[in-house]
Amino acid sequence: MARTPTRGNKYRRILLKLSGEFLQNRKAGCGIDPEEVRKVAERIRSVAAMKIQVAVVVGGGNVIRGASSSSRGMNRVIADHMGMLVTVINALALKDALEKTGLETRIQTAVSMDKFGELTNGERAIRHLRRGRVVLYCGGTGNPYFSTDSAAALRAAEIKADALLKATKVDGVYSDDPLRNKDAVLFKTLSYEEALQRKLGVMDAAAFSICRSAGIPTVVFNFFRKKGIEDVLAGRRVGTLVS
Repeated sequence: MARTPTRGNKYRRILLKLSGEFLQNRKAGCGIDPEEVRKVAERIRSVAAMKIQVAVVVGGGNVIRGASSSSRGMNRVIADHMGMLVTVINALALKDALEKTGLETRIQTAVSMDKFGELTNGERAIRHLRRGRVVLYCGGTGNPYFSTDSAAALRAAEIKADALLKATKVDGVYSDDPLRNKDAVLFKTLSYEEALQRKLGVMDAAAFSICRSAGIPTVVFNFFRKKGIEDVLAGRRVGTLVS
């Protein structure tokens, strides 16, 4: 099927990358807050209502990050395996919230967990998407030392997504951390080569390389901005376009 916009939208099929932090209680700074999960589900439902096919990769940062846990003495492989399990829990929470909004979902896991979801399969995922289901990816890539950003880029390539949408807490890609440096400059557009050369930390190099090779643009945007994701999908100048 050709990649053509529908009903005035710029993209027909997207891969949304969500940090596990979007699901946590903001005051506690960890865990899963059903109310926050519900809010995320409502945002995804609004995208599906635009007749856009939606796949989601969810991270596990609300509980553990493999790299940071390793830096504090934990075995990196074990820490990454723990992170994969957290993403499965997060996907189950999202599935529950999404189905309460009336959306049909399918979980695909990068590690075999038959009771919770089917094994990751790009062709099957595309069939689900064409039938109006939301595909929730979890388990990362199934391998340690790879971030969920890399998993998002990989899954976006597998389903031939029109774009990878990277949800963040800021308005896009900056020259420095805007939460710590008020003089940080927001980039409206970047090439993948520039993003890699500047070592901009919004996504890792492996993720950028996969998207560049697959020819998939990445839009980095503020998930908390009112109508932010809808504006991105309508093609308005929101966030940072990396292509």
